[in-house]
Amino acid sequence: MTAVETSPGTASPSSLSWDAAGHWRALIEEEAFSPAHRRSLPEQSELGAGGYGLLPHRSVRIADLPGQVLLTNDVGEFIFLTEEDASLLRAGRLPTGTPVYDDLLARHMVHEGRTNTPVRLLATKLRTRKAFLREGPSLHIVVPTLRCDHSCLYCQVSRRRVDEPGFEMSPKDALAAVDRILESDANHLTVEFQGGEPLLAFGTIRLMTEEIARRAATGRVTFSMTSTLHHLTPQIATFLAEHRFQISASLDGLSDIHDLNRPVPGGMSFQKTVQGVDLARQILGSGSVAAITTITRRALAYPEETVDTLVGMGFRSLFLRPISPFGFANRTARRTGYPVQDFLVFYRRALARILELNQGGMEIEEAYAAILLRHILTPFHSGYVDLRSPAGAGLSVLVYDYDGSVYASDEGRMLGAVGDRTFRMGSVQEPLPTLMTSSAIRELARGGIAEEQPGCRDCAFLPYCGADPVHHHAVQGDVAADRLSSDFCQRHTGLFGMLFTMLATSDEWTRDVLLGWATGQGHGVKHVAAR
Repeated sequence: MTAVETSPGTASPSSLSWDAAGHWRALIEEEAFSPAHRRSLPEQSELGAGGYGLLPHRSVRIADLPGQVLLTNDVGEFIFLTEEDASLLRAGRLPTGTPVYDDLLARHMVHEGRTNTPVRLLATKLRTRKAFLREGPSLHIVVPTLRCDHSCLYCQVSRRRVDEPGFEMSPKDALAAVDRILESDANHLTVEFQGGEPLLAFGTIRLMTEEIARRAATGRVTFSMTSTLHHLTPQIATFLAEHRFQISASLDGLSDIHDLNRPVPGGMSFQKTVQGVDLARQILGSGSVAAITTITRRALAYPEETVDTLVGMGFRSLFLRPISPFGFANRTARRTGYPVQDFLVFYRRALARILELNQGGMEIEEAYAAILLRHILTPFHSGYVDLRSPAGAGLSVLVYDYDGSVYASDEGRMLGAVGDRTFRMGSVQEPLPTLMTSSAIRELARGGIAEEQPGCRDCAFLPYCGADPVHHHAVQGDVAADRLSSDFCQRHTGLFGMLFTMLATSDEWTRDVLLGWATGQGHGVKHVAAR
């Protein structure tokens, strides 16, 4: 695990107080988001004894980078300083006119008195990074059925038998869900079908897809589906190809681990998924099929083998995710779960193997690293709803359950399955404006802004991360719980520390590979990043 030590790093060289950081942030946010109410920007601001003043930034020390301090500002720009330069900066004695000082000036972490220009530039960059605020819900997850023939050890919902009636979305609710989806003012919409096993309710998928295609503007909606692919047929695959579906196959790496994690009657779960992947690639094209791999305790000892298995199957974009703490998965946590540090050790080795394969001439990416690197290395957000502030739950994503309930996130639906309906927004029969004013939205707002949450607001990784109040409600019992003690924070702090260490210490070739992941210049499948 990569250990980090964070601090606000916003104190002035001399005359400015700690409160000055809040003053500057208020000016920048008003300039970015409230032009009708913004205050006039000062032409001239007070300087410290060193001839410069500080603009808001935060700092962190990463254990794998001894003697260095990472500084980040609110728009995600960053710089590594030596301990000596960091101390001089804080004391107001950093020499001006040096390369280090010029880099700080270019990244708007210091100013030389005339602050209206840097404030406007920071506001523009903040507005770009938070562009998702200008749109309504863009990701719409539909659960057409709870029926499933798998008995996955880490299943987060209460699946139902394939022959069990009463757990499939009605046509009335399916068409109402289409109404809600198209009521969103987002420019582009993603409709993702999940389960249960969604292909067991293909009639509902067909009904909704055809209705959306009939009513929505061409190119406005992308369809996707997460499936085991055991029930894929050439006829179904042809329909999915006609509507340009993106497919995420649940595939847990090594065949024996997959079969143990995801048993089915008659066995051979892995083989059946591989057959479904082959059929999907044949009809939809290889670029339309990605793998989502859940790492259970059994897989922790095999990071390189997991990567090699997936790459050997032809996948060029891997999504390696830890066990989720939601819903029914909590009941099997003793068998499948593990400490965050164990996942970080697995992930570091898997990432090293992926880079090794790239060095050998194969273009492969790890999709979650690509998401985090996009936040670090570009001025744009990836679109990944779990890493947004304000939180994506409810504002950027809606979930339509099989029974007509609407939830603010898929994780909220999983909590609902075990009796916690905190994040149930209402019924699919209610119009979108009514759903968006529900008590669930108000509760999410209380813990959904990372910049206001204890443990987040002073973290140097804040510009790249998210609030995820549903996770903290599930794990800690409060949407506004202290983030520092949560597994979400520990995992992401470790991942960011790992990636920044690579950026600081790797050779130029490796940094170019990471930049390619961030900008989407590789040949990996990109659609998994939407989720």
